[in-house]
Amino acid sequence: MIQLINIGFNNMVNGAKIISVVATDAAPIKRMIQTARDEGKAVDATCGRRTRSVLIMESGHIVLSALTTETITARCQN
Repeated sequence: MIQLINIGFNNMVNGAKIISVVATDAAPIKRMIQTARDEGKAVDATCGRRTRSVLIMESGHIVLSALTTETITARCQN
């Protein structure tokens, strides 16, 4: 069964396909976001809000979320 995780604003991702959840503070993460946008592999689920966490998926895509990493991690553990 697929475990869908709410990453904010009724946007869901498959919890089994998440490799990691990281904060956007570091410069390498910001470069990774820009590279993914250039390659068309970034999914922006922030609904215009500030990006607070990045979900790295098995497919090589990244998902941008307005929720904190702590909130998403707590939702994944339930």
